[in-house]
Amino acid sequence: MTEMINLPDPEADWAPATSSSQVNGGNPARQYSMFQAATEPLISLALLAVDLDSVARRLRLTIEESWDGHGAIRAAFFALDGTDFVVTHHERDPSGTYVWVRKSGPVGSTERMAVLLTALGVGAEAVSYSAWGMGTDLSRVPAAWGRKTVGPVESHQRFWESFRKRTGMYVGRITYDGVTAYLNGYDHACGGVLLSGLREWLMDTKEVGQNLVWSAQVVQVVFPEGRPAEPWSEDEHRKAVAGLFALLDEFFEHLASRGAVPETG
Repeated sequence: MTEMINLPDPEADWAPATSSSQVNGGNPARQYSMFQAATEPLISLALLAVDLDSVARRLRLTIEESWDGHGAIRAAFFALDGTDFVVTHHERDPSGTYVWVRKSGPVGSTERMAVLLTALGVGAEAVSYSAWGMGTDLSRVPAAWGRKTVGPVESHQRFWESFRKRTGMYVGRITYDGVTAYLNGYDHACGGVLLSGLREWLMDTKEVGQNLVWSAQVVQVVFPEGRPAEPWSEDEHRKAVAGLFALLDEFFEHLASRGAVPETG
C-alpha cells in the first residue's frame, strides 16, 4: 500500500473555497460545482499519496459524490492560479488522490503541478506518479520531482490492470495518442521500469522498424498495410488502442515467464 502523506492545516485566513467573498491573501482555491465544471475534456496529471479528504480539508473544498459504470466516485472541481483542477477518488481506486486538469489549460504540466503542491503545502514527496506525456520539455522538470518516500508506491501490475480496464478514467477521450502519451508519462515517472525492453522485444518478435519509438512500432504491427492518414477515425483509434493493449499483455506475459515483471516502483 502507498504511504500516505499528511497535509498541513489550512491557513487561518482561508475561507471555504466555495465562498464568493474571498480576498487576496486568502484561500488560493476557488471551487466550482461538478455541473459548472464538466464542460471540457480532462487529462490526468498525477496520483498523490494524499487522502482526498485531506486535500479537501487543506483547501477547504466541498467533496461532491457521483458514480459511473464501475461504482461511486468522489470529486472536487476548483481553480488555482488560472488552472482548473479536479481531484477525485473512485471506490475501486488504490489509495490516494487522482489529479486532473482541463486539456486546454494555460500552462505546462510541471507548472500546474507546482501550483497545486504549493497550495497543498507539500513537495514532490507527495507525488506517487505523474502523468505528463510526450511533448513535455523534461529539461524543465525540477530535480526535486524524484520520489522521496521510503514506502512502496503502487504496484505497476496493479496500475496496468486498472489502466487497461478503465482507460477513460485516466485519459478522458480514448485516442491512441492520448493512451501512449499517458503510458510514456507514467513510465518516465517510475524511472522507465514499466516499458523497459518493450522496443527491443517488438523488434525481436514483430519485425518492426529498428529506428522507431515503441508507439510507432505498435502502429506498424496493428496497421501492416501502412499508417492511416490523419486525422484518424474513431474506429482507427479504437483498433490501435486494442492492438496496443494486446501487445502489452503479450509483452508483460513474456516478462512474467522470465520472472522479470516489476511489482513496485
